[in-house]
Amino acid sequence: MSNLVKNYNRKKISFIKGKGSYLFSKDGKKYLDFVQGIAVNSLGHANSKLIQTLNNQAKKVWHVSNAFIIPEGELLAKKLAKKTFADYVMFQNSGAEATEAAIKCARRYFYSIGKPQKNRILCVKNSFHGRTIAAIHASGSKKMTEGFGPKVNGFDHFIFGDHKSFKKKITKNTAAIMVETIMGEGGIKVIPDWCLKELRKICDKKGILLILDEVQCGIGRTGDFFAFEKSKVKPDIVPIAKGIGGGFPIGAVLMNKKVASAMTAGTHGTTFGGNPLAMSVGNKVFDIVSNKKFLNSVKKNSQYFHKKLSNLKNKYSKIIDEIRGRGFLIGIKLKVDQTTFIKKLMDNKLLTIRAAENVVRVLPPLNVSKKEIDEAISIIEKVCKKF
Repeated sequence: MSNLVKNYNRKKISFIKGKGSYLFSKDGKKYLDFVQGIAVNSLGHANSKLIQTLNNQAKKVWHVSNAFIIPEGELLAKKLAKKTFADYVMFQNSGAEATEAAIKCARRYFYSIGKPQKNRILCVKNSFHGRTIAAIHASGSKKMTEGFGPKVNGFDHFIFGDHKSFKKKITKNTAAIMVETIMGEGGIKVIPDWCLKELRKICDKKGILLILDEVQCGIGRTGDFFAFEKSKVKPDIVPIAKGIGGGFPIGAVLMNKKVASAMTAGTHGTTFGGNPLAMSVGNKVFDIVSNKKFLNSVKKNSQYFHKKLSNLKNKYSKIIDEIRGRGFLIGIKLKVDQTTFIKKLMDNKLLTIRAAENVVRVLPPLNVSKKEIDEAISIIEKVCKKF
């Protein structure tokens, strides 16, 4: 009997080791892992460069308090600022903490300029921003908030794609609009570039902040370092996590100078955020993923994957309804039962994970090979044939 709380419906399988795109189960079976910890292992399992980096740092210092300067964190913050829109970075431990801190930053900014009444955040209904008390209410999901009352106030919601509803929800008390550039848990739904540009214009016109949640879709997953880069839009605040640690827990909030000016000493804190072990790994992941050649390979290989999946959709139109997403953040919307489809994929040694709207989420490592993509396509087709 397990003594773990049953808050996860775990599959009856465990893994003893992984290498690259593969996991090896306790009973000796080899699986193609296109979950990768839900878009976390950006460079696959047991990456030799990350292992070496972690081992080297482990021999020096694991943890010191943020009461002191942490050189590894200073370096990663400088790299992120130089590469992106951001002027400043605030490190956390996870995506939920990063989005929670992003909410705090937005509210604190308006407080600092004498407008404390501007404290409401406008979000997409049934989005996903984490599992903290504030984040579940930011998501506006009845399923996630049920049993966790009272309701956390300060969040308003609009339906994805309903632009009329969206504009009506902006009030004199709106501090920020917070959206996932590509909705992950919500069904792999991409916010179009024109829409992101319009959001930026509205924020500028109304004097509010734009928060783009890139916890799942950022750090090279789309072939750009951030998914919003394609739209040429500059947000004010961006929470990140998952891929930046390559499997090691790291979260961060990136922000411009205006927002950062409000986050003075004592306004936010974290015990483990920005620790030397995490920062060392984060620096190595950044150096690899931010490389233009690497990002171009993500674009090229992901386009190859999307083309192959589109061919399957055309061939098995009674099974596959739509191929969604961008880069290696892929959704296969089904016309058949999602749970059964995912189980059949796993029975054939391909690991995937669900998303909303009957979508199968496919999240290979960013350095996946074409041969491994072909292997996945072969398994997906095999399942389609027998469904």
